[in-house]
Amino acid sequence: MVQTINLTKRFGSRILFEKINLKLDRHKRYGLIGANGAGKTTFLKILSGEIKEYEGDIIIENGLKVGVLGQNQYAFENYTITDAVLYGNKRLFDAIKEKEKLYETGDFSDDKVNNRLAELEVICVEEDPTYEYDVNIAKVLENLSIPSTRHGDLMSSLDTSDKFKVLLAQVLYPKPDVLFLDEPTNNLDIDTIGWLEQELQRHEGTMVVISHDRHFLNAVCTNILDVDFQKIREFTGNYDDWYLASTVLVKQLEADRAKQLKEKEQLEAFVRRFSANASKAKQATSRAKQLEKLNIEDIKPSSRRDPSIVFKAKRQMGGEALEIHGISHQYGENKVLHNISMRIEPGEKIALIGHNGAGKSTLCKIIMEEVKPTKGSVKWGATIEPSYFPQDTTDRITGTGTLYDWLRGFDPKREMAEIRNCLGRMLFNGEQQEKSVSSISGGEKHRMMLSKMMLESGNFLVLDEPSNHLDLEAIIALGEALREFDGNVICVSHDRELLDAFATRVVELHYDGTYTDFHGTYEEYVDQKGSK
Repeated sequence: MVQTINLTKRFGSRILFEKINLKLDRHKRYGLIGANGAGKTTFLKILSGEIKEYEGDIIIENGLKVGVLGQNQYAFENYTITDAVLYGNKRLFDAIKEKEKLYETGDFSDDKVNNRLAELEVICVEEDPTYEYDVNIAKVLENLSIPSTRHGDLMSSLDTSDKFKVLLAQVLYPKPDVLFLDEPTNNLDIDTIGWLEQELQRHEGTMVVISHDRHFLNAVCTNILDVDFQKIREFTGNYDDWYLASTVLVKQLEADRAKQLKEKEQLEAFVRRFSANASKAKQATSRAKQLEKLNIEDIKPSSRRDPSIVFKAKRQMGGEALEIHGISHQYGENKVLHNISMRIEPGEKIALIGHNGAGKSTLCKIIMEEVKPTKGSVKWGATIEPSYFPQDTTDRITGTGTLYDWLRGFDPKREMAEIRNCLGRMLFNGEQQEKSVSSISGGEKHRMMLSKMMLESGNFLVLDEPSNHLDLEAIIALGEALREFDGNVICVSHDRELLDAFATRVVELHYDGTYTDFHGTYEEYVDQKGSK
């Protein structure tokens, strides 16, 4: 359905990828993965036609409907929510709007008007044979947690996360033959992500999706496209299948490389010893030719680097960790938390989950004493030293100093080597450590906040959406670090693989302000909910 022929993309002298030849088939759903900066989004934009400056060819079969997930949440501010979704089928949208205008202002004694109405009716029947576009749009929006009472509201009335949901509805509603999706799970809660997985599993055409949600990639993808070393390699299977295959491949390449290095050394020694010996000259020449063909550089492990995240508490905690007494909170008339009480024992690791707007971030801010609750109190144990990853991390890391200076500002007495080592663990090399914090990306700021938490060495970690902006390797490393951490954790996340990696207790907040407190792993909690 979609084909690339010798596709090459350059930025100045830098080659992003070169001579990519792929055939993306019907009934296959491709997960596009690669390190940050490898070119995933650029490749997707080339496929969708948004980027037109490249070498080679992109071929999409004639007559196919192509759907592209929009990234500009503010593009439809003056549209109603329903109209913004309908715009996903531009031909039907234009026909309906022109038809409505003609019915309002047209002269029905004019044959031209009546003929045009007939033409528009044909278009509507072709695009919407059952005349149910409004019903279908309403279903998609409700599945994305936008209630029917709001469907006639303007897009400008929605918050940013709900605007993104409308853009997702816009691309899903027309059921296109080819889907290009860049981070479709952003701003979605866990239940909505589950619904989206089921929708995409039923997609019968071709799909290419970028996501940092490992569970999502495993549930949805039939194939993986791996962007690395200016190439894009295809693997059959989901993300875990790729991870297993690529790990085995790396081990094999390392073994082959070691074998070839040894062979190369032996060949070089032979050539040196016998090239001047007449009786051995023929053999030496033969070995020299072998040596020329032996290209060690062709055998490369992945260019990805995994961060080394390690949380170590500098202080051992006593017998009390945290008590939450009757916490209730509201913003004006909006009640988000109601009478929440719990005792968190030393060593417990809590996954804090719930729909968007249920109060997860508010509860974290109350726990960290950044917000005073309407009612109730929080009592920390005497030996507890908390460390906090706020959801608005990207807004908090500001200034003109270097990355090193920003971290040192929290503890001027800290050894220079320790700070630089901590930055290195989060993949900031020596030169990068001298960059200004004002110039780094959202993902880099999240890695900076994790560096700060490692330096703080707290014994109680509170993390609010830490996996946003992180790549898959960093999310996996974070999950392992939280699991190995000898202390307490409260973590808000929509990444189910991350939650499943560490959680020993699950607290789910509900829209009505109440909550469910489950002692067990995240997987056990999901199983229990599913059996009810």
